[in-house]
Amino acid sequence: MADGSNVTMTGASRTGFPPRTARPRRRWGEPWLAAVAGAFTLAQLVLVRPDLGLGWDETVYVSQVSGHVPAAFFSAPRARGISLLAAPIASWSDSTALLRIYLAVLSGLGLYFALRVWRAHVMPRVLALAGALFASLWVTLFYGPQAMPNYWVAVGALACVGCFLRVRANTADRAAWWGVFAGAALMAWMRPMDAVYVALPLLALALRRPRLLAVLVAGLLAGAGEWVIEAYLSYGGLAQRISDASRIQGGLGWHLAVVDQLRSLGGRTLCRPCTGSVPNPVVTLWWFALPILAALGALTAVRARRALPVLLPLACAVTAAVPYLFLIGYAAPRFLLPAYALLALPVARGLAHLAGAPTRGSARTVAVSLVAACLAAQLAVQYVVLEHTLHSSAANRDDWSRTASALHTLGVRPPCLLSGYEAVPIAFYAGCGSAETGGHDSSITAAALARAAHRTTVAVLAQPGDRPPGYARTWSMEPAGVLHAYVAPFVRQGR
Repeated sequence: MADGSNVTMTGASRTGFPPRTARPRRRWGEPWLAAVAGAFTLAQLVLVRPDLGLGWDETVYVSQVSGHVPAAFFSAPRARGISLLAAPIASWSDSTALLRIYLAVLSGLGLYFALRVWRAHVMPRVLALAGALFASLWVTLFYGPQAMPNYWVAVGALACVGCFLRVRANTADRAAWWGVFAGAALMAWMRPMDAVYVALPLLALALRRPRLLAVLVAGLLAGAGEWVIEAYLSYGGLAQRISDASRIQGGLGWHLAVVDQLRSLGGRTLCRPCTGSVPNPVVTLWWFALPILAALGALTAVRARRALPVLLPLACAVTAAVPYLFLIGYAAPRFLLPAYALLALPVARGLAHLAGAPTRGSARTVAVSLVAACLAAQLAVQYVVLEHTLHSSAANRDDWSRTASALHTLGVRPPCLLSGYEAVPIAFYAGCGSAETGGHDSSITAAALARAAHRTTVAVLAQPGDRPPGYARTWSMEPAGVLHAYVAPFVRQGR
């Protein structure tokens, strides 16, 4: 058989893997990988556009390091890795466009280096296909230039698993040892719990290799160290922070969120509560094709006696996806980015097998044409969903910006404090601080907020028809964009 175990390799086999004795011909990587990473960066800048305002979660992360707005409340599940990644720009500039360009370039470089570590195990063109499959997903393009942690967990996962395989194959590969440590640290720096789920298969395989196990655990601890220390300083201890994080996420336990994730594939960045119909099958077809193609890639790798470079990322993808498919009661497509990045490798292997399996000219041409047509259709679907997502996201951000401008007109200007409906992002756009008396971002009591209204500029935001909290019922109500603002008397006196 063409990809059987007894194939003679001459430079590169049709299994999707380079020969066991092959060495990379270019020290700084293959041009195929550079082309994919460059196209990914360019697509972010052209399609997502740098002028897209910051989203809700982004305002929380960026405010932690911004020199222009007060830091928003930082809830228990969040980690400060993405804030520190954004700090080189956000700490001195309030330009969203500059931050987006910086993150787009950085995400392209991250993808390139994460793919590059796999060259010893996967043929360059198959590896480039894997990178292109992951990079062309609307969710990858949308979140690549955003100050959000999920894409970086995916990059860290790719690098960590690839370097783990390199260490197993060659313990003298010093760069791979550092790659295992750095990849694990990057994942844990961004989202500690996600890092643990991704690393579970690696930890299991490393049990008989104490040194490899120690490096992997050291990387996880190095990345999560700040999160653990902060748990004791600000959240009542590690157990309490984990408990609070679980509560904020709806209580970790058995929740079948598979259908919720399907609903989010149509461009819903957060599906909570996740109601409504599942998108058109054309939009979700690729999601059902993933496990089939990944299984095909795994099967052909097993037959080629090179199973681990496909089975290990597949296993890590499964453990990365489990909590977001079965343990939380809501969905966001970004949660599965690490799983998509890892699945791209066996999926690309499966596609390469489909395109290359036929041995006769006409049959091979048909197979290649069908695979190419399917990939082109997939690319078109992803572009349509991306445009829809951008349109709805931009509309939300424009509403926040208009509300912030209206508040400035009312005299609510820095230093100021906002509370109520969507106060967190609107406060960022207005240059104010935010504080909530209830909900996941609860950080102040009603009495303390009422007292603050006597010494600073305070406004409470509400949707039309909603009643204000008790302490604000005597405050004047003013229209502020699509919302109502209950403005403290201190503001009225100061105008």
